[in-house]
Amino acid sequence: MPTKTKKSEYMIEEEPVVQDPENTITFNRNTFFSVLVVFAFAVGILTGYFVWGRNATSVATAPSQVEQPSGQGNEAISPVTEVPSQAQAPVATQSPSYVRYEIATEGYPSLGPDDAPITIVEFSDFQCPFCKRFHDETYKDLLDAYPGQIRFVYRNLPLTSIHPDAFPAAVASLCANEQNVYWEYHDKLFSSTTLGTDTYLQYANELNLNIDEFTACLNSGKFDAFIQQDMDFAFNLGISSTPTFFINGLAIVGAQPLNSFQQIIDKELAGEIP
Repeated sequence: MPTKTKKSEYMIEEEPVVQDPENTITFNRNTFFSVLVVFAFAVGILTGYFVWGRNATSVATAPSQVEQPSGQGNEAISPVTEVPSQAQAPVATQSPSYVRYEIATEGYPSLGPDDAPITIVEFSDFQCPFCKRFHDETYKDLLDAYPGQIRFVYRNLPLTSIHPDAFPAAVASLCANEQNVYWEYHDKLFSSTTLGTDTYLQYANELNLNIDEFTACLNSGKFDAFIQQDMDFAFNLGISSTPTFFINGLAIVGAQPLNSFQQIIDKELAGEIP
């Protein structure tokens, strides 16, 4: 905006300059400022395009994980403000398009050949409706689609703030594992509409477990620290919802359909992902 200059009392008055209309171009002041505003606006748009447009493109072309928003096929965990000191920091390797995490599998319930080319680790919650959806709609079809090629590992992430029965259900599954019926018990827990001690004992009876040993295990607290370590690891890794999967270390979040898993598995089997 032009500034007004105060006329000095010492300023010498000049005679007006007379211009010949036929040999000069006269600008109206309002027209001049209108043209200036339009020009400045155009320069601003071009500057914004080159500055912001280029940045937006670079972000959009570098996805690292397959994710699904909270509430769309997964159940979110409240933000974690503190990570327990015993949780180990995960190791990740990164390529231009993928991030691959090292997820421990030894000592956790697993199904399938130990030397399978594909290892899928699920962090899950027996009371989570989206975890149940994955189990009901995708789990069996996924294993059937790749016979002998998948080792499936289950790790516990009970969302205790919203699922009060999730932690005890995880304990019950590990007590069943002591009697070598983990996956049968796992399937029954996901088939259930209600959880609780009566349900755990009912499933133990249906699977012909030693009830005395099973009950003693439920009440012993022997697996509490084991489950807590799973939770600590997940929080430290930044997992914020269930179910969350790692396919040979590549993350996929939510109860996604079979083809979402196949897209990654097929590329892994073909050696297309670094």
